[in-house]
Amino acid sequence: MLALDLGSTTGWAMLLADGTLVSGTMQFRPSRYEGGGMRYLRFRSWLDHLLNSAKEIGSVCFEEVRRHAGTDAAHLYGGFLAHLSAWCELNDIPYQGVPVGTIKRHATGKGNAGKDAVIAAMRAKGFNPEDDNEADALAILTWLIDTQGGVR
Repeated sequence: MLALDLGSTTGWAMLLADGTLVSGTMQFRPSRYEGGGMRYLRFRSWLDHLLNSAKEIGSVCFEEVRRHAGTDAAHLYGGFLAHLSAWCELNDIPYQGVPVGTIKRHATGKGNAGKDAVIAAMRAKGFNPEDDNEADALAILTWLIDTQGGVR
């Protein structure tokens, strides 16, 4: 199972077939000499790397954002989502979005919890997220495990 908090800094968490849970963040900001599409090419290459490393990804779950702070954020999210869904289709991997409020409610008990509350909730479960992106991915994965089964 792979859980993603999509963005220029993408949080990720994965439950491997042997029950091991790994997580982190990945940066997809373009360098000064890259075109805008390079971030998406690096994103797809990174997804291929995760799949090759894990040998199999049974499902992908991502934070389904319906409201963005600005136009740029909406465009970036849409680009990542388009590439993720195409990649999942190409690799025959089922994927689903989960609303932000659902994830926060599951993690903290409050659907409009702030970033610090989600980080604290993940730390209380024994994880050590480096930032809110990794904490969100861990929250998505714990929601996925708790609602759809899996080894923890």
